[in-house]
Amino acid sequence: MTTTILAIFLTVYLGMILGGLPFLQLDRTGVALLGAIALIGVNALSLEQAVAAMHLPTLILLFAFMVISAQMRLGGFYDWVTRKLATLSLGPAGLLAALTVVSAALSAVFSNDIVCLAVAPVLIDACRRRRLDPVPFLLALACASNIGSAATLIGNPQNMLIGQTLRLDFGGYVLAAAIPVGFGLLACWGLIVRQTGGRWLDAGPAEAAAEPPREDTPFDGWQTAKGLAIAAALLAAFLAAPWPREHMALIGAGILLMSRQLHSRKMLGLVDWELLVLFMSLFVVNHALQRTGIPADAVAGLAALGVRLEQPGPLFAATFLLSNIVSNVPAVMLLLPVAHHETSGLLLALVSTLSGNLLIVGSIANIIVVDAAARRGIAIDWKRHARVGVPITLASLAVSAAYLALRFQLGL
Repeated sequence: MTTTILAIFLTVYLGMILGGLPFLQLDRTGVALLGAIALIGVNALSLEQAVAAMHLPTLILLFAFMVISAQMRLGGFYDWVTRKLATLSLGPAGLLAALTVVSAALSAVFSNDIVCLAVAPVLIDACRRRRLDPVPFLLALACASNIGSAATLIGNPQNMLIGQTLRLDFGGYVLAAAIPVGFGLLACWGLIVRQTGGRWLDAGPAEAAAEPPREDTPFDGWQTAKGLAIAAALLAAFLAAPWPREHMALIGAGILLMSRQLHSRKMLGLVDWELLVLFMSLFVVNHALQRTGIPADAVAGLAALGVRLEQPGPLFAATFLLSNIVSNVPAVMLLLPVAHHETSGLLLALVSTLSGNLLIVGSIANIIVVDAAARRGIAIDWKRHARVGVPITLASLAVSAAYLALRFQLGL
């Protein structure tokens, strides 16, 4: 049975690397779900054991913030913010700075993937109206959203998982992450401005777009105010209240679903059910492997060779490598069992998130922005992204490494 479980696990993670499996119409979610089904089918896990393997607090927190983000999208908040940014009386470099800060701040609360999905199309249209080249601004949106999402324990799925599993203090994490996140945003802005070299204007007519500019979602002040009020109340509660974060978030989502204007079908239709299924399936696949004892033996074998994954240095390197091989969520799931050091939670959250800027495939937010650009006839290939993503990633990780080392030395 151990060989079968290992084979299923390796197949699932091959799918994480490739984004699917050859000859089958499966994406990462489909591969993970098929792996979980296979494990139950061969009796490696019972249905009860599979359900018990799923970390319900993380799933609830993720679902609740998807509902809150849906409220903000339906209220036209993201479109309104982007339009307001585009009308600011700023030069291109100033506009880029404003976009960087706003994207990061929104991502810290409402998730980087949601922010990029909502903002990218409006940003392209706004840049074209000002005759600006959209590419630097789109790259800033993707990179700043990734960096900003590392600022809190609700900014992205892997941080939610880390915070809920390791029971990290919300306010303590925000304070600890502020310095590397702030430097990362500064590096993002500075590197893009330097690489642009003053060439901000659109070089010529845009290529024929695969789809026309979309109509903005009308701004609804009441619906937006409701969403912002719930988000603000939850942030305050996370900082001060002793109750479980998933309980408070679920109550907030429930309040938003009780609407006289927005049908629950619309709200729930914007929930990323595929991401939730991916999480549930990976919980099952990883739990089955843990039960075999193979991961524990592998960790012991590495320790015998002098590589102790529970120590900050090796954990930093493993997080960076795995995040760019299998993506950040699966990487975090694999490494959480060895996260015993007091700085492990902060390290995992920062490194797995900041590593996402390295290549396009390192983050779903990157893929969302590149796809949105392609639909409007704007090509951002992996080389163009890497010119910005690689130096931003290396700079932000270098600062994070120095910062984490200092905290380790001081025993913080």
